Amino acid sequence: MTEPPIDQDPPSAAEETRQLHPLPKGLVELYGLLAVLFVLVPEWMAGGALFGFREGRVGSDLPVTTQAWKRVPELRLASLSMAGLRRLAREERIRSYASMSRDRLTRRLLKRLARPGQPPGTL
Repeated sequence: MTEPPIDQDPPSAAEETRQLHPLPKGLVELYGLLAVLFVLVPEWMAGGALFGFREGRVGSDLPVTTQAWKRVPELRLASLSMAGLRRLAREERIRSYASMSRDRLTRRLLKRLARPGQPPGTL
């Protein structure tokens, strides 16, 4: 048995690097083609179909905010995020609003907004 020379240390695990073999170019091109076929082509087909549905429609693409959203407090509260509900509760001076669930906070806000003397539609 021959021992390695004293001045040479055996290679450590950090020094040993694995050589990764690149994929053949044809395989990479095949993966690219499959990506186009399975992802992009259905997207183009769906987009074309949705565009075709727009031809029969009359009016704008997106509905404008109706007056009901401004008049009915339930709709406005439903569209608010939790942060928006808490901000409104702070403005309405509702106590311990930070610990309330969304449902309870919405009920309290609806009660507060439905009080007599409160102008309708103010939120």
